[in-house]
Amino acid sequence: MKMLKRIIDKVLEVVCIALFAGLVLLVVWQVFTRFVLSAPSSFSEELATYAFVWLVMFGTAYVFGERGHMAMDFVKNKLPLRVRTGANVLIEVLVLTFAALVMVRGGSSSASLAWAQATGSIQIPLGYLYLALPISGVLIIFYSVYNILEIVRRARSGEPEAESLVKEPLV
Repeated sequence: MKMLKRIIDKVLEVVCIALFAGLVLLVVWQVFTRFVLSAPSSFSEELATYAFVWLVMFGTAYVFGERGHMAMDFVKNKLPLRVRTGANVLIEVLVLTFAALVMVRGGSSSASLAWAQATGSIQIPLGYLYLALPISGVLIIFYSVYNILEIVRRARSGEPEAESLVKEPLV
């Protein structure tokens, strides 16, 4: 499972970098055509919106997989180890439930409804925009299951918690 996680991490990393680079190029093109050529590009704004939404959703899944999301765990860290382990599993189950119900189920429903609508200038179905939601939801579900298995494995083996292994930011 660790190998699969590493592969998914690497794919998400490359996809996010590509989306960010594409977003920068699209916005630069939009600014150039609008202010230098005085003829705004008709497609770059919509494509930039698509790239931004996909970047945010895949970036969210990537950060969740890296356990780099913001967490206020000062109360949880004061709990006994067994209770803290249970709290960590509960948190992951809640995230998994949210991802399954809201992101995958709701996102799939939204995407299927939006396939009939097309964007204004480039006529791409809006379903592609909403498709980022269920895909990132599936990725977050994978990471939640992986995290639950890691929490249980670490608790059984007596290893330190994964949160304590994350390096503090150099601010």
